[in-house]
Amino acid sequence: MSKVRKIAFEEHYTGVGFKDYSKSFAQHIDPVVLADLAARLVDFDEVRLGEMDRAGIDYVILSQTGPGVQAEPDAAVALSRAKENNDFLVSQIARHPTRYGGFATLPMHDPRVAAVELERCVKQLGFKGALINGHTNGVYYDGRDYDPFWERVQELDVPIYLHPSDPYVVPQAYSGHPELVGASWGWGVETATHALRLLFGGVFDRYPGVKLILGHMGEGLPFQRWRFDSRFAVYSHGIKLARAPSEYLGSNIVITTSGVCSPPTLVAAIAEMGREAVMFSVDYPYESTALAAEFIEQTPMDDDTRNLICHGNARRLFKL
Repeated sequence: MSKVRKIAFEEHYTGVGFKDYSKSFAQHIDPVVLADLAARLVDFDEVRLGEMDRAGIDYVILSQTGPGVQAEPDAAVALSRAKENNDFLVSQIARHPTRYGGFATLPMHDPRVAAVELERCVKQLGFKGALINGHTNGVYYDGRDYDPFWERVQELDVPIYLHPSDPYVVPQAYSGHPELVGASWGWGVETATHALRLLFGGVFDRYPGVKLILGHMGEGLPFQRWRFDSRFAVYSHGIKLARAPSEYLGSNIVITTSGVCSPPTLVAAIAEMGREAVMFSVDYPYESTALAAEFIEQTPMDDDTRNLICHGNARRLFKL
């Protein structure tokens, strides 16, 4: 068993009625692999807990696998399924309360409705925030009509994990190359772009207490911080921000290592973001828990930094 204690929070499950939402990206996965993933997504006991124990993961925050209700066209159905899913998750957490926490599933079709459900999940169900699977049927969350949602997020003082999804319209550049659309490339571009919309849309200026989490080593954004500042200062775009774009990365936007088990990339991300803005996660069951644990333990860094990334930062962010 690992000696380095860990907390992870891009760790997925699925609830009744949500399998159909996942067909859009599951169709590209080998059937044998998909069958194993499906079994792991509905397991909350021996298999999942056993992997956590062997990897030294004391606690995980569970989230509904994508795209979830973000892909539901009917707002009323999305709300109903989100509530059912959140109630289902809290019942599973209650069976292992020292090992599991929860991220809310939110129907983002209506920002005020989403804010109410987030508050219910945080105050009544004890959830640690929410994981949102990208845009909702092509709608992004930087517009002023979403201010009531971000205001509630700030009041509740919980983070929002922005998880990848397929683009609403597949770019022409991906034509003939389905391997570019999903997790290998397109998801990162889509999610990074959504996060930048929030940044340049002034969400973090209007609500400076909002914390946005990006997985997969920040979807590449940490490594463009310098260029964001350089080009933002040059182009005449009429956008005013309270700070340089790079300053929001590491403060309002924090990242996890999920799905990128590369020591040089982690070292660079810490250098760019600061050691208090980088946190361990696995992306279970889509990535290997054992490999993720080995990676975070063997990457060169001092013990204080490793402890922050493995569990200290998460304890602070989620008030554990």
